[in-house]
Amino acid sequence: MEHVTANGDPSATLMYHVERPVYNEGYIETHLLHRKDKIPKSICSTLTEHVRCSSKKAKSIVFSFLPILTWLPSYPVKEYLFGDIVSGLSTGVMQLPQGLAYAMLAAVPPVYGLYSSFYPVLLYTFFGTSRHISIGTFAVISLMIGGVVVREAPDSAFEIAATNGSNSSVIFDTDARDARRVQVAVALTFLVGIIQFCFGLLRFGFVAIYLTEPLVRGFTTAAAVHVFISQLKYLLGVRTLRYSGFLSAIYSLIEVCKNIATTNVATLLVGLFCVVVLFGIKEINDRFKKKLPVPIPVEIIVVIITTGASYGMQLHEKYEVEIVGKIPTGLLPPVAPDFSMIKNLIPDSIAIAVVGFSMAVSMAKIFALKHGYTVNGNQELIALGVCNFTGSFFQTFSVTCSMSRSLVQESTGGMTQIAGLLSSLVVLLVVVAVGFVFQPLPQTTLAAIVMVNLMGMFKQFRDIPSLWRTSKIELAIWAVAFIASVLLGLDYGLLVAVGFAILTVIYRTQSPKHAILGQIPDTEMYCDIEEYEEAVESVGIKIFLSNSSIYFANSDLYVSALKEKTGVNPAQYQAAWKAREKKQKKDKVKQDFPQERKAVVKLMQDAEMGVTHELEDGKSMELQSNGQLPAAKSDLDSEETRHFLEPLTDVHSIVLDFTPVNFIDSVGAKALKSVMKEYSEIGVSVFIGGCSRTVLADLSRMSFFSGAVSRELLFPSVHDAVLHCRHRAPLPGPPAATDGAARTPAEE
Repeated sequence: MEHVTANGDPSATLMYHVERPVYNEGYIETHLLHRKDKIPKSICSTLTEHVRCSSKKAKSIVFSFLPILTWLPSYPVKEYLFGDIVSGLSTGVMQLPQGLAYAMLAAVPPVYGLYSSFYPVLLYTFFGTSRHISIGTFAVISLMIGGVVVREAPDSAFEIAATNGSNSSVIFDTDARDARRVQVAVALTFLVGIIQFCFGLLRFGFVAIYLTEPLVRGFTTAAAVHVFISQLKYLLGVRTLRYSGFLSAIYSLIEVCKNIATTNVATLLVGLFCVVVLFGIKEINDRFKKKLPVPIPVEIIVVIITTGASYGMQLHEKYEVEIVGKIPTGLLPPVAPDFSMIKNLIPDSIAIAVVGFSMAVSMAKIFALKHGYTVNGNQELIALGVCNFTGSFFQTFSVTCSMSRSLVQESTGGMTQIAGLLSSLVVLLVVVAVGFVFQPLPQTTLAAIVMVNLMGMFKQFRDIPSLWRTSKIELAIWAVAFIASVLLGLDYGLLVAVGFAILTVIYRTQSPKHAILGQIPDTEMYCDIEEYEEAVESVGIKIFLSNSSIYFANSDLYVSALKEKTGVNPAQYQAAWKAREKKQKKDKVKQDFPQERKAVVKLMQDAEMGVTHELEDGKSMELQSNGQLPAAKSDLDSEETRHFLEPLTDVHSIVLDFTPVNFIDSVGAKALKSVMKEYSEIGVSVFIGGCSRTVLADLSRMSFFSGAVSRELLFPSVHDAVLHCRHRAPLPGPPAATDGAARTPAEE
């Protein structure tokens, strides 16, 4: 019977009153719950259902594969168009310098950054589910590509010995080197696209959950360190080798320091001017973002100013300032990637595919939550796969979501991917018509743009004190991801970080919180007695909670914690009982032996005279005809028997709170059954409360309910189990097996 009352007053506390019998799972299974009859489907029928095609299903597939069809027909022109135009132009203007700069990170000529800022952005408009993220070049992915490119096409492979009279020197065939590096980047992008597309078709969008937020933030902070160090040589105008792999950041920094004496002063001055202007204007944009209609496009302004200054002052010819160089006009025709090098790129492509998807889907979910729509992780994988796969035929390198451009696209009023489409058209205009204008652009300007854009990533160092206060384990994940990625490189660093994050999950399951619970008076709530002073233990009942599932890795720890927290260890109690029994027998023999000896002597003397001796209790003891004494009694007297039957412990029942248990495997089930048997041998019954139906079904499949363990030992809640324990007779103390079965409501 259930009553819910609020005494007619809306402000009064809502109360509920429930009156029912104490149920156990045996009674519930046979009287209260009845499973539905399910007709198992054959493999053929399942396959037929999946491959059957109808007009409705075909339409659903097309709309899911091309999300633009779901929103473009109903596009509100008056409400969205102006915002999308402003956002598209702002993002496109920002896309230009970043595309040129991030191409340098990828170790390919800058123009390929423009290609990568056009084709993928255009394709994502049709296949993506996010309305706000800006697809294109991104520092972390570009750096990962650059590491692979330099490894596969190092400078040393393109050395040419030049002889000038008696002097000889080594120069590099830069044209051949750049061509080879483009081939590597394109082949890598092709493979990344295939992996992402296949992952999307196989519904592997869940892989991003293994890249937890502290891991991603530590990893991207380490990537920022790599990027910053890699741009120092462009900012200073020094010539150094580019390293990849283990300790590459350290070697690169040492190389820059060794050559710092050769710094080009003109290059450094231009770079510092760009850093100051970029940093100052970005601070203005950040402080007055609510008052400014659109952010000041400082990056394109700096590019235009330094390009004009470089052209007018002939910085390259007079002061040897390195410039972008030739930018071909127009788009390149499609070319198939070089498939011969794919076998060496598989591990790197998997890492880039997962990181790229994780970056994109995390930003997409942030904007979707803010604006009230949903994104499909699997479709995002397909969209990125199409962008990278198709783009590889047009000489692009791998792309993902850019954090800075996405924030600009959203903050300037962008509502749909029409903004992304317009930004790609801005890039197309530059590539087709005015690309040659940027040929005098100093490379130090691009380095300054990259470095200043790392500010947001370096601010992630603020995570350290925050995580120290909230979660030491997450701080460890952040630190391992950062240190491993800095020292081992981004690819191996990511692998180590993911492995460590998985180990922390195992550690948490092996080190859960264990507690003894007590009841909050006049409620059915049970809380930790060490934390809450209101929690009161029931006499003779221990309620044990372990905040974890039970499986092979922690089953022994669960049993050990149970014995420690309850203070009842069956092995110790059995050993103590055996020692007590042995001592009692020994003391009894010592006490009775002198009296028995005197009685025997007296009986022997009287027997010679044919006298019958009577004991004090009135019972006679007669000798046998052969003169031997009758056998001694083996039973203990009533006082000893009473002492023997006393319980070994004041605890007669233990209740296991299974509320946090999500699963249990066969090893855990065997350990649980074994410990229940151990406790029953010392007169302590073990009950389980709050076991979910899923775990209960798992226990049934593993034949857990057999012998002395039955469903009557399980209760739907801890309170049911406690009420049962209070109203049952405690088991006796001798080591006799008992099932401790609870009575069903009918039996009570």
